[in-house]
Amino acid sequence: MTDAKNRIEETVKGHDVVLYMKGTRDMPQCGFSSRVAGVLNYMGVTYQDVNVLADEDIRQGIKDYSDWPTIPQLYVKGEFVGGCDIITEMTLSGELDQLFEQNAVAYDKDAAEKIREANA
Repeated sequence: MTDAKNRIEETVKGHDVVLYMKGTRDMPQCGFSSRVAGVLNYMGVTYQDVNVLADEDIRQGIKDYSDWPTIPQLYVKGEFVGGCDIITEMTLSGELDQLFEQNAVAYDKDAAEKIREANA
């Protein structure tokens, strides 16, 4: 197993929610990463952010790990959930709320509702 794969596995299994993104939660470096981080931040989710721009091995390694070609990538309880489009759809449909509830991840239900109301 490669060093990058080991580090990725330790990260996704060591935190309830992990976002592999371009940039950081406070300073996203692309619109897609910004959108997913913005949703998580607004909903008050505690998550580990991993800046793929800071480490080329992780940047490629996460794509191999998930067999998903794009960044950002969201993991909940060690499971790959999806990228920006999937997270956006799940947020608007309420599926993301359900996923968090099923996995005992704390989030602000009112904030989630406000996102849906604003996008209705």
